[in-house]
Amino acid sequence: MTTGVPLSTAPRRRSRARTFLPLAVAAWLILEIWLLSLVAGAAGGLAVAALLAGGIVLGALVIKRAGRRAFKNLTNTFQQAQQGQQPAPQQPGGGNGLTMLAGLLLMLPGLLSDVVGLLLLVPPVRAWTGRRLSGSLERKMAAAPAGGFGDAFQQARIHYPDGKVVQGEVIREDGQQPQQPGPDAGYRPPLAP
Repeated sequence: MTTGVPLSTAPRRRSRARTFLPLAVAAWLILEIWLLSLVAGAAGGLAVAALLAGGIVLGALVIKRAGRRAFKNLTNTFQQAQQGQQPAPQQPGGGNGLTMLAGLLLMLPGLLSDVVGLLLLVPPVRAWTGRRLSGSLERKMAAAPAGGFGDAFQQARIHYPDGKVVQGEVIREDGQQPQQPGPDAGYRPPLAP
């Protein structure tokens, strides 16, 4: 199969995140269970159940409020676009994504996730986290090789075991032309083998 893209035969190195992420998740779960057992031993099982239920309710309220605010911002942006105004750019951390993440962390059972969720509800912490995440994303995007989504899709198909790419052209046998010719509807010579 010839696609014009050289295939590398060098073994790919796993990133650190992919290596240590399962270990970090397992450590987080063990720590959450240990903290819940400590609180259950000190305050009783009813207190742990009340803490978990309160976290679920508070997380649901936070997510609901952030969703309403996101919908309101979207509506305002559409109204400004219809009036011909340029929408104001948002500050990093000023959006609703981190607020929804805070609500999700509050809904997860565990005390450590509740603490992190409550910290993300504090506006200065949320703004700092948003700046750090956007800076990290910009650095990764700047370091990424050139190419668009189509190139990534093509590469994924090439590396997938049965992702055969067959070049060709479609010829309609009924002889009808498309209803609305596009910019590329002109004559094209057949593809050479």
